[in-house]
Amino acid sequence: MKKFYIILFLISSTTLNLKAQNKSAFDAGEWFKFEMSYSGFFKAGYTTIEVKDNYYKGTPVYHIIGKGWTTGAIKWFFKVEDRYETYIDKKDNSPYKFVRKIDEGGHTKNIEIEFDKSQNKAFVHNKKKNTRKTINTKSDVQDMVSTFYYLRNKLDIKSLKKNDEISVNMFFDEENYPFRLKYLGEEIIETEFGNIASLKFRPYVMAGRVFKEEESLTLWVSNDENKLPLRVKADLAVGSLRADLTAFKGLIHPFKIIAKP
Repeated sequence: MKKFYIILFLISSTTLNLKAQNKSAFDAGEWFKFEMSYSGFFKAGYTTIEVKDNYYKGTPVYHIIGKGWTTGAIKWFFKVEDRYETYIDKKDNSPYKFVRKIDEGGHTKNIEIEFDKSQNKAFVHNKKKNTRKTINTKSDVQDMVSTFYYLRNKLDIKSLKKNDEISVNMFFDEENYPFRLKYLGEEIIETEFGNIASLKFRPYVMAGRVFKEEESLTLWVSNDENKLPLRVKADLAVGSLRADLTAFKGLIHPFKIIAKP
């Protein structure tokens, strides 16, 4: 489940120019639901992501909450209950605070991170271990959830060319992480809503224990002003994982369906 969040909310040698859109891709009230399956057969679980209005130390922010949990047969031998939260600035989508509270088969974490972008610092509170650290960050840093929303507003789709790469400075747990994403081109994919024009990306991951190779992940987002996440596929060291959008609400732009099934 953790890997799905890294895939979805994430992103070398070539860096594209990122610039603000005239219109935001999202607003408070947006909500997604994904169904996850293992090796194309076992239903593995669900993930939901919701955007709310909130305040952080008196500043209006978007409060984004992601939840993930296993279900069915998978739940009986590997129970997952994950919760991720980020509080991002409404103007530049930079994060103020990130929360990661997970229970993955008994492996638990409870971490809160506050960002000071003026000093490029992250204040990490590991609530499980009762420790606090101050760590230097890169400029324009994002957390693993804010990254996806940042890119939805900043990525200049019109300038994208096949095999272009995007890089984002990400901070995850207690580390600076250079997130990279390759653009693979346009593709029409079949979904339960109908055929949807999409943009296809390849997030880079670390090959080894979990993923077969560096290019094991594929992400599709809608080719419209929403940049709605539609599907994620991962080739794992053992089997494969797939997440499909099954429900949504609160979009602020038309969702274009080419043909219904």
